[in-house]
This record gives sequence, C-alpha cells and structure tokens, in this order.
Amino acid sequence: MIEVVNPATEEVIERLEAATTEDADAAVARAKAAFPKWRAVESADRGRLLRRLADALDAEKESLAQLESRNTGKPISDARDEMGMVAETFHYYAGAPERLLGDTIPVSGGVDVTFREPLGVVALIVPWNFPLTIASWKMAPALAAGNTLVLKPAELTPLTALEFERIAREAGIPEGVVNVVVGPGREVGKRLVEHPDVAKIAFTGSTEVGKGIMAGAAGTIKRVTLELGGKSANVVFADADLEKAAASAPVAVFGNAGQDCCARSRILVEKGVFGEFLSLMEPAVTGMRVGNPFDEATDMGPLISVDHRENVASYVPEGAPVAIRGEAPEGAGFWYPPTVLAPVSNDDRAAAEEIFGPVVAVIPFEDEEDAIRLANDTIYGLSGSIWTQNGSRALRVARRIETGAISINSNTSVRVGTPFGGMKQSGVGRELGPHALDHYTEVKNVYFATEED
Repeated sequence: MIEVVNPATEEVIERLEAATTEDADAAVARAKAAFPKWRAVESADRGRLLRRLADALDAEKESLAQLESRNTGKPISDARDEMGMVAETFHYYAGAPERLLGDTIPVSGGVDVTFREPLGVVALIVPWNFPLTIASWKMAPALAAGNTLVLKPAELTPLTALEFERIAREAGIPEGVVNVVVGPGREVGKRLVEHPDVAKIAFTGSTEVGKGIMAGAAGTIKRVTLELGGKSANVVFADADLEKAAASAPVAVFGNAGQDCCARSRILVEKGVFGEFLSLMEPAVTGMRVGNPFDEATDMGPLISVDHRENVASYVPEGAPVAIRGEAPEGAGFWYPPTVLAPVSNDDRAAAEEIFGPVVAVIPFEDEEDAIRLANDTIYGLSGSIWTQNGSRALRVARRIETGAISINSNTSVRVGTPFGGMKQSGVGRELGPHALDHYTEVKNVYFATEED
C-alpha cells in the first residue's frame, strides 16, 4: 500500500494500492488499443474534446487546488494559480490539432510533402513538486498530437492525477486514451521506460534519475524528453533596481519551499553593492510567512517529507555562513525556515548542488565577465535572471549564459505559450509553446512523382 501524507500535518490522507509491473503492462495495452481510434479523430473534433476537457478542469480548479494543497503542503493561493495554469494549458493546446501543419517542398521530378504523425503510446513520469501542473505540460501536447498516454505520478503526490483521469473520462476523452498508474519508479517507471510498446518517455525529475531513464530507453530507441535539475543564477548588477531585485529574490527561491528546479538558488551580486543588497533582502526573507497552507496569508509551506527536510538541513551545517534566517513553525509538519547563506564561494557544496529547499547561496562577483563565468560554472542550465538597467548588457549577458530560460529584471520562467527546458545536464527537449508539439510527433516525408512517362 502507498500512504499519502499531508506534509503540513504528517497525517495520512489516503491509502492506495501500489501498481505493479503487470498494472503498467495493462495500462500500456489499453493505450495501445485506443491509439488507432484516437489518432483517427478529426482534428477539429479532437480540438473540441480538449476544449471540453479544459472547461471541465476550469470548473473543478478549486477542488483540485484544495486537494493539491493538502497533498503537497503548498499554499492554497499557489495551488489555485497552478490549477488555473492546468486549464490554460489545455485551452492552449486545444487549438493545436488543426495547426499541425506539414510542408510542401518542390523537388526535381515531383512534389514532396511532409506530415506530422503521432508517435503512439507515450509514457509521462512526473515529480511531486508541481504534480498536476507539470503533468499537464506533457499531457496536453501529447493528446493534441494524437497520442495516447500512460501517466505515472510520484508516489508522494498522486491524488490530482487520479482526479484528472476521472475528469478526462467525464469530459468525453475516449476510454484508454488517458491512463494513470501509481506505483514505485524502480518498478512501474522502469517498466514503462523499457516497454517495447511505449514510443516515448517524457520525464521531469532529478538529473541522476534522468540519466538512468535515458540509458533505459536506449534498448528500444525511444524518443526521450527530460526536464531535470537546476542551480539557476540570479545575476544582480550594481546598476539594477536593487530594491526590486532584493524584494523579489526570496520569492524566486523560497516559492514552493524551494522545491522548484528553476529556483534562483544562486544569487550573484556585484561586489560594490553586495552589502546593500543583503540589507535590502533581509526584510523580504524575515517577513515570509511560513505555516498553514490553507491560511490565505501563508507564503511558504512545509517540505514534502521528513527525509527531504534532513537532506536540506545537511547543506546548512553548524558554522555555515548564515546571513539571514526566517522562522518556521515547530511541531507536526516538515518545516524548514528560509535561509540565506552569504558570502559563499561558487564551488561550495551549497552553491554547487541542487538543494531543492529554501536555502539560497549569495555569491559576490567582480565584473560582467566574472558574472558570466560564475553563472556558467555549473553542470546545470535551466533558468536564470539578469538584473540591470543597461539594455545592451542585459542582451549581451543573456546570450552568453548557458541556460534555457532567462528573464531580464524578472524572476519568472514559465509561460504556456513559450518554450521551457534546459541546457547541459538540465535536460533534453522543450515543453510548452508550439515547440512541445515537435516532441510528440514524427515527420513523415511523402514524394509524388509528376514527370510524364
């Protein structure tokens, strides 16, 4: 059995029977059987079904937000925003089926045309930090392109995925098109990765697990997209709006209790304003309200589990350079206070490794070249920010930082209509925007001979 725990109270809120490899096989078989009919649905009709599903998700977003908040411990306001994005994602891709266009290519002796064909059965493996949101980034383009799917949510946070399966069925998505299996990654996930009838794996999670998935998919030459870890740099130049940058920096790393692969967990600050920036940042850190996720005023909830809290704490040993520390509740719940380490060297463990918790390293830099060097001195390259009022510098630095998503004078990374994904060991491929559809289709080339005999 899988016990689903509320991390804010440590209470068991659901007990589920763990899926087995046989259950995974059965889910793949259902998806494979449903694929021919789903692929044959006219583009306009498929779009209408996805629109109906988007409307159903919108209608149930409050109940989904309540469930997501209980299961993950995230503040209810954040959960509402995320469920709104889930519905928005399906609305966006509902317009895609009629816009999956090919090319007409004039060639010697005839005409060549291309088609974008669905892959077949795709398996989607998603993490516990944004359970339904990240699942929607994969499910919506996969379904829009004509694929059927098997979704494996994290064992810690499966509840909204199971609700999604019900909502999809009630919205008219045909039987077998959407399948959810809840089981351990080492068994169910591994089986999906190696299953000969699965054409593609889309995974979000740690870089280490991503390496194993890529290796496992090689046996059947599966298509793979990976959205993996990050250690994003938040680069603050002396000419930036320091008050705005300092006020937003804590939210950029402590949001979702720091359990976010695109958290700006390295803040690089030009030396001349290093002390001033920390002083400006302090009230934003100490003012963060950590506590009951269902209190509308809460800014940050608990970590996902006691084991994860112990791992996060290991990055702040006795004697660590703690410059600022917020408060967290005592008693039941997996709480950890917002913590700022400064000054820190870029090669310190807390600056080099993905902590995935509310701990940020603040690192001084000398000049523009030094900032770029430090930002790139990592195996990761997912997100990042640049704060400066010099437009030329902003563009110059953005082009040179080896990161998939850069924001100027902002700490946002994700928009439904724009591509999201990483460089280096932060992943392969892109999610969201029209670019995601490329990863759920295969280009077919058809040549028509037109020469007379």
